[in-house]
Amino acid sequence: MANWQAVEELHDISADLPHFTQALTSLSTRLGLDVSSLEADHISLRCHQNTTAERWRRGFEQCGALLSENIINGRPICLFKLDEPVCVAHWQFTVIELPWPGEKRYPHEGWEHIEIVLPGAPETLNTRALALLSDEGLSQPGIFVKTSSPKGERERLPNPTLAVSDGSVTIKFHPWSIEAIVASEQQE
Repeated sequence: MANWQAVEELHDISADLPHFTQALTSLSTRLGLDVSSLEADHISLRCHQNTTAERWRRGFEQCGALLSENIINGRPICLFKLDEPVCVAHWQFTVIELPWPGEKRYPHEGWEHIEIVLPGAPETLNTRALALLSDEGLSQPGIFVKTSSPKGERERLPNPTLAVSDGSVTIKFHPWSIEAIVASEQQE
């Protein structure tokens, strides 16, 4: 299988990676978030055109395997397991989340967020995630915090999300890894 950065259909997101890495590092610093010991299990893209999502899917099919395809919040989301990782800061992501466009229009098509796993009780996720962030960072203008509970059609595990964004990139926190969620979907 090919390295994802050598796949023609993915050249735009390969070129976007240094910008994303810098923006993510900047957001972490603003939030006072020390990411060095945190497990981030996957990275996600955003696009506002179906043709872009379809092109990226064709690209990922050349350098990885489809791990899951599900309808979440009314739109398709594919997860790919890559042969070669996407490297951001100290992380090496082999799981890529590719959502099709929804109602929201993003100013930028490319890498949009990482998801950090904070193992523990789902009902204490927000408290545990917020404890990692500085009060000063959270109170800055342009910093947004959102909680949600996205759910796939066959998910068996509660997987609340706490997302912190500067409008450009986002850091999300979950109690379960995406692979544990996918495994829960396989159980009947």
